[in-house]
Amino acid sequence: MNTLNKIDLVISGEVLSIGMIEGFISDPSCGGKSIFIGSVRDQTKNKKVLRLEFEAYEAMALKEMEKICAFALTAWPIKKMAIHHRTGLVSIGEAAVIIGVSSAHRDAAIQACSYAIDTLKKNVPIWKKEIFEDGEVWVAAHP
Repeated sequence: MNTLNKIDLVISGEVLSIGMIEGFISDPSCGGKSIFIGSVRDQTKNKKVLRLEFEAYEAMALKEMEKICAFALTAWPIKKMAIHHRTGLVSIGEAAVIIGVSSAHRDAAIQACSYAIDTLKKNVPIWKKEIFEDGEVWVAAHP
């Protein structure tokens, strides 16, 4: 399968753009767009979070993200898919990850988007550190 112009992958220390994702996945043949935004919340396990820090093995992370998209493009009738992930310090309320998928109909886009975030958390070498008022801890990126 030729995935040229169907996949957009970004790992960046810069603020992520929902508009860039939507712009990439938009296509006149698609009536369904699913966009997942994973934002930094202000607490975890009843403990106040000040911010998160993400580190990535970028070359391997991009390869794994590409595998996720390639599989989704064969498993569902989707048109385009984008995965953008932050690295570095990410503040409360900011997006740590944005995934966008387009398809002719909503079901395929929603299912592929859900698959992408679940698989990203399991397989992609991106690590998260939670920073609290009284310390910090590296945590598994799994739900």
